[in-house]
This record gives sequence, C-alpha cells and structure tokens, in this order.
Amino acid sequence: MQLYIGNKNYSSWSLRPWLLMTQAGIAFEEVPLRMNFEPGSPFKTALAAVSPTAKVPLLVDDGFAVWDTLAIAEYLADKFPDKRLWPADAKARARARSLCAEMHSGFQALRKGCPMNIEAELPEVGARLLRDEPSLAQDLARINSMWQQQLDQSGGPFLFGAFGIADAYFAPVVTRLRTYALPVPAAVAAYMARIEATPAMRQWVAAALDEHDFLPFDEPYRSQA
Repeated sequence: MQLYIGNKNYSSWSLRPWLLMTQAGIAFEEVPLRMNFEPGSPFKTALAAVSPTAKVPLLVDDGFAVWDTLAIAEYLADKFPDKRLWPADAKARARARSLCAEMHSGFQALRKGCPMNIEAELPEVGARLLRDEPSLAQDLARINSMWQQQLDQSGGPFLFGAFGIADAYFAPVVTRLRTYALPVPAAVAAYMARIEATPAMRQWVAAALDEHDFLPFDEPYRSQA
C-alpha cells in the first residue's frame, strides 16, 4: 500500500492515517508531496493521476484508491481486523465513530483559527483567539469535555482503552492545543502527553521539525524570516 501525504508540519489530515498505520504496525510506502494547491502544481498533478479529488491523504492499495481520512480508516479496519482499530464492543464502536464523525465535520473555529503547525509556538495567538472568538472557546470546551468523559468511561490510557482510530483522529488537535497553548484540565493534558509519547507520534513530530519548509498559505500568524 502507498499513502500519499502532505507536509508533516502542516497537514493535519495526512497525520491521521499515517499515525494510525504506523502505530498499528501496518506496512505502507510513504509518498510525501510538498503542498501546493495551485492548478497544475506537482502536488496536484501527482494526486490527480491516482485520485479524482487530488487531495491528501490518499491510500492506494494495489492500484485501488481510497480518499478521505474516514474512508481510509474504515478500509484499514476491514482489511486488518486483527489490529482492532475500532473498539470490539458495538456500543463503544458506535461512540468512537460518532466522535470521529464529529471531528470530521465540526470544530470549524478550531480548524480556522488554529491551523496545525507543529514547529510553531504561538501562545499569544491562542490567548487572543480565546478572548475574541467565542466559537473557539466553545470548540475547546467540547474537546475537553469529550476527552475527559471518554477517558473516564474507558479507564484510558487512550480514548477507548487501546490506541485506535479515534486517537489518531484527534492527534492533530493535540498538536493544535500545544502550539497555541490552549488551556486543558489535568486529565486532558495527561492524555495529550500519552499521544505525544507514542513512537509513531514522536516519529512524525521529528520529521515535521526537520522539514524547514515555510508555506505562507499555512502561516496566518508568522512571516518568513
């Protein structure tokens, strides 16, 4: 299998399947592409050759393309049932899917105001946004409540006990909370630390920090030095 991804410092959607597959020990070939959304760019051209959406992430399995992170997660769960990427219990599985779907379509204020930027430290931006953007405060409150409730129910260490799709889905949020120093309760901070300590996440972050590739369209708060 091949997994097409964008810049590791910026591409939150790419992080999800990459982290899931790496942490689960699912073998794949990484196909990194420097993000450039202009028509005719090498990024768009390479993706358009294998996918109708020309977006990352993209999983290609023996020539069969699967796009969209949730579809990729479901495909992997079906292909590798022994990995138990979803919880075994039916109700827990439904809850995990619900949380992923909520992340997939929601939290617009967090997405817009706090784009993933692993290399950056922007606490002053986070404080200003929380002060001026009530919708961001609402998103943060929902994240804190969701994670704390789910950790209480499962007993941890991850959202549904063992690391799975839901944790991979929220890993980019962990980076956002860290970059913008958004306030979280102790239980959520401990969960974030456990995500960051996984071997796969450490590997991704190290590669992101090594990129040194400044993309202006993903840098609303900084100028290139």
